[in-house]
Amino acid sequence: MLEVGFETLLLLLAAGFVAGFMDAVAGGGGLITVPILLLTGANPITALATNKIQGLFGAGTAALAYARGGHVNLREQAPSALIAFAASIAGALLVTVLPTGWIRMILPFLLIGIAVFFATKKGLGDLDRHRRMTPLVFAATMVPLCGAYDGLLGPGAGSFYMLAFVTMAGYGILKATAHTKLLNFASNAGALLAFSLVATPWWFTGIAMGIAQIGGAALGAKVAQNKGARIIKPLLVVTSVSLALKLLWDMI
Repeated sequence: MLEVGFETLLLLLAAGFVAGFMDAVAGGGGLITVPILLLTGANPITALATNKIQGLFGAGTAALAYARGGHVNLREQAPSALIAFAASIAGALLVTVLPTGWIRMILPFLLIGIAVFFATKKGLGDLDRHRRMTPLVFAATMVPLCGAYDGLLGPGAGSFYMLAFVTMAGYGILKATAHTKLLNFASNAGALLAFSLVATPWWFTGIAMGIAQIGGAALGAKVAQNKGARIIKPLLVVTSVSLALKLLWDMI
């Protein structure tokens, strides 16, 4: 029933575990899973769709872990998650009509900008800062923008959610990370729903990778809650720069 051989599956399971850890802490797990899915024979659309399947497990696990740790109230965040879900579907359906080329060209530089911001901005820690938007305005603007991007292209969506929570909602690093996960889960689900209509995801492989993601995400959330900004900030910087470099390499 699996779409790949046993040895290939073991490689994908290992990739899923590591990606789950990275996503739970700072995002960027797709840097690992999408290239490996491509190497195992998936076409680009299948790889992206399968990545959404396994990413659901990691994001969901991390969201629950942070909620149990008292860093986020998932029930209060449910309306924003529904907005992210709907926006992601809209973004995925707009792929065929919107000119995404220019977004791909500026995306690496946006990610490098995010990395520079988190690496150099003074005062960024686990304490909340000045809020520039009310929760209602944030849910009506930042959430659908990030959700639509996740459906439209996807790479770096977690970094954009994080940046929005830190700069606009005024959240500390750990709190921002915790609040990112449910929205990431919702926008992954929306994009997967859209992909399933136009692509052929590797469902069994994606679910198997998702099970491995659960272990990685649980460990990552535990480490992040213990270390806070001390580990989240540097890993976020590294993943943002790595993703930017990969996107630039793909353009060559």
